[in-house]
Amino acid sequence: MKFTINGENVEVQPDIRTSLLDLLRNILGFTGTKKGCDQGACGACTVLVDGERINSCLALAVQYQGRSITTIEGIASERQLHPLQQAFVECEGFQCGYCTPGQLCSAIGMMHEVDRNVPSAVTKDLSATSVILDEIELRERMSGNLCRCGAYNGIVEAISQTFAESETENKRRVRA
Repeated sequence: MKFTINGENVEVQPDIRTSLLDLLRNILGFTGTKKGCDQGACGACTVLVDGERINSCLALAVQYQGRSITTIEGIASERQLHPLQQAFVECEGFQCGYCTPGQLCSAIGMMHEVDRNVPSAVTKDLSATSVILDEIELRERMSGNLCRCGAYNGIVEAISQTFAESETENKRRVRA
């Protein structure tokens, strides 16, 4: 199987029943991606595949051959944290940190969805040309990522701070 993981080409021969999570953690050593519930309910295992967020515990690695996978290890540059990682630190968007890698990947994937005008369950105007990412919309979109420590206010603040832009620049805004 061939993958592009965090920008690097990787070729491995795992059992075809191997989950993407187990491939990343146990075979390739990307232990930043966490195994939480192993049932797709907590979001700790969230990674990006071609920019879209998925629960890697529910995905077979074989399904993602030839695709671009980004784990938490691939978010920052060698010299600098991703702006969202820095905001998590500044806004105290974590306590124990176990859910943080999944929260970060999910938030980045969420912003790709907003950029593409993908509605959520609480989007008010489905015919609008842009999504207004207010606090209710943001919390709904991040609801698949659980934090047992309850750092949700810091998480929302960090996401809002990082992705807040004027409507004229990107036709989206974050109001938290």
